[in-house]
Amino acid sequence: MRVQLLFKAFDLEDTVRIPPAMFLQDLVSVATQQLKSKYENTYDEDMGYIIIVDKVEVEQMGKVLSRDGASYHKARLKVYTMKPTLNEIVEGEVVEIATFGVFVRVGPLDALLHVSQIMNDYVTVDAAQGLIVGKESGRVLRVGDKVRVRVVAVSPPKGVSVGKIGLTCRQPHLGKLEWISKKPIEAEAEVKED
Repeated sequence: MRVQLLFKAFDLEDTVRIPPAMFLQDLVSVATQQLKSKYENTYDEDMGYIIIVDKVEVEQMGKVLSRDGASYHKARLKVYTMKPTLNEIVEGEVVEIATFGVFVRVGPLDALLHVSQIMNDYVTVDAAQGLIVGKESGRVLRVGDKVRVRVVAVSPPKGVSVGKIGLTCRQPHLGKLEWISKKPIEAEAEVKED
């Protein structure tokens, strides 16, 4: 099974504003700083979540506009993005356990794995201790565990709202990595010993 995370790179062109107070500083450094504040941690419908701005190239000659005194330079940059897609299988780390589910860090984002989607078993949630236990299987899921999940819902951000990603582990070859890597006989023996 091939697990992937849809990271992509895009080459962009833009015009970057250099404020007068920064004229004496290195042009590429200032342009990089300005472009990072404009693009990083934003969402674009076509590209997805923009994670990193890199490889900024700036034309030395710019235009100064009289209304604000800043110089405007054409720039080329590379952005690295992540755009989760439905049914994509990814791996992540459990970063928080709440009464309603688990938050899994998938790349730079936290996605929700609802309690009903963790395993094919009744579960007990102990948010204070940061663990979830399967009633019949005895399987335990804790903060810090690595999991393989399938993306079942993607709701990109709109306006000031934060986007949401829904996950499931209730399919073959999904779940905590230790559960997946064990042979069926080993998994049965583990349950009987508990």
